[in-house]
Amino acid sequence: MQKILISACLLGQPVRYDGQSKGLTDPRLARWQAEGRLVTLCPELAGGLPVPRAPAERQGTRVVTVQGQDVTDAFAAGAQAALQLCQAQGIQLALLKEGSPSCGSGQIYDGRFAGQRVTGEGVTTALLRAHGIRVYSETQLAELALALGEG
Repeated sequence: MQKILISACLLGQPVRYDGQSKGLTDPRLARWQAEGRLVTLCPELAGGLPVPRAPAERQGTRVVTVQGQDVTDAFAAGAQAALQLCQAQGIQLALLKEGSPSCGSGQIYDGRFAGQRVTGEGVTTALLRAHGIRVYSETQLAELALALGEG
């Protein structure tokens, strides 16, 4: 059975920077969870960041909070934790939160804290993809189902 790494916030865990979640309600997700396919992780928590925490955005290769604190090392540590988990469990698919400086897979915020998204990927997504792990966002559940052979 193919396992899927999933952002903890997508399963309703209040781990986002603001102490909230972004829980998804979808029958496919519920089925995958019941089947034991989902392996939950919040890379930002795994990297040592607290909840709540200051909003952060990517600025080139760095990740910086709205107050200007460089938190790149914590984001990199969380990405490494995600990769190690995937490698340990043979995970080749991930479902991660779009827009996040860790997990964004197609868009991230532009680094100016103005609410504007740009094409880009989060730190964790970039590392996972560099190691051949396919990353999907919460808007791509149909594509993920196809990758699982659920045509």
